[in-house]
Amino acid sequence: QVQLVESGGGLVQPGGSLRLSCAASGFTFSTYAMRWYRQAPGKERESVATISSNSIVTGYADSVKGRFTISRDNAKNTVYLQMNSLKPEDTAVYHCNRVSAVLQWGQGTQVTVSS
Repeated sequence: QVQLVESGGGLVQPGGSLRLSCAASGFTFSTYAMRWYRQAPGKERESVATISSNSIVTGYADSVKGRFTISRDNAKNTVYLQMNSLKPEDTAVYHCNRVSAVLQWGQGTQVTVSS
């Protein structure tokens, strides 16, 4: 069964950190570039960070550059998003997906940044 399961979200104060995980199954994870997305209430889903299949190339939205780091462990079929210096505007549901041949969206993981 092809599946993406996100975890690691929560409530954090401004300036805090969280590490999100996305566990993939049912496909050859190591051959796909992966991307983290987020969707805030009332807004469209936006791309946050992208990583190539071999981790050599990464890319970030301007709004998170220098604060977020995407990584992956192909042996564990997992992609991560380390989020530091969180801001209230980072509050959203975070999803991961393949860059190409996008899969059905999972539940995502809620990140709430608030004091």
